Amino acid sequence: MLPCHTLLQLCNSPISFPPHTACPPQYLRPCQCTVTVLNGAHIPLSGRNPILKEVLGIRPHILVLNKMDLADPSQQPAVLEHLKQQGCSHVLFADCKRDVNVKKIVPMVANLVDNSPRYHRAESTEYSILVIGVPNVGKSSLINSLRRLHLKKGKATPVGGDPGITKAVLTRIQVCEKPLMYLVDTPGVFPPKLGDVETGMKLALCGTIRDHLVGEDIMADYLLYALNKQQQFKYVQRYGLAEACDDIGLVLRHVALAQGRTQKVKVLTGTGNVNMMMLNYPAAAYEFLRDFRAGRLGRVTLD
Repeated sequence: MLPCHTLLQLCNSPISFPPHTACPPQYLRPCQCTVTVLNGAHIPLSGRNPILKEVLGIRPHILVLNKMDLADPSQQPAVLEHLKQQGCSHVLFADCKRDVNVKKIVPMVANLVDNSPRYHRAESTEYSILVIGVPNVGKSSLINSLRRLHLKKGKATPVGGDPGITKAVLTRIQVCEKPLMYLVDTPGVFPPKLGDVETGMKLALCGTIRDHLVGEDIMADYLLYALNKQQQFKYVQRYGLAEACDDIGLVLRHVALAQGRTQKVKVLTGTGNVNMMMLNYPAAAYEFLRDFRAGRLGRVTLD
């Protein structure tokens, strides 16, 4: 069992997940306090794992909404109000890659634990925090950010743009000297199934599910629908369209032309094989998704 005073949950499908992304494992239950961290960029509400509410119980916790640089800032008040109605009174927007607001986490954790009647701080002078959440929302980035800020040290755990980089519970990693605080990185945790298809599509767009499991073409079609619904039309200028549209084939054609996504195809004719250059629509769909995730299509909140 891991000796944890604090639990950090990073959350950003009717799909079968590998074992390390299954429901919350038993090592969550002995944790004494929780700090919940979600993907606050595109899915601050859909990214929450409902099963973790039962695991967290009555432990005090902080809700950290990561990747705030990709979110629509005008939606922050509505998100905060909705979370407040759900009982989340300690909410913090953050950007772990650029260390924005990350420095506030350590004193907030220490204050919550010290003022909780459940714990006798005289028995221990250190804090242990367990990082948990769905894949690819910045759990490892949070640990590295805290180390940069408080210890002036580099990466202690690998990070990547694809889900499933962390596949096992790692050892405790020190992130602060005063107060003495440790974090434990963990694999992404999914609920066994999602309540609806749209929630699954939102999670897929944010990279918590590997693209090929859903299909880049299907995800690109939903992304176009979501952008039009949110009246985010930066894709029109970026890809050289005449106006906004809901035809994903036309959009991907312009993406392929703008990004130079072509492929050589052999065509059988009466005089023999002829090599022709054709637009690569799967590659165009991937570029469309990548532009969205990088914020090049605007700051969008899907919830």
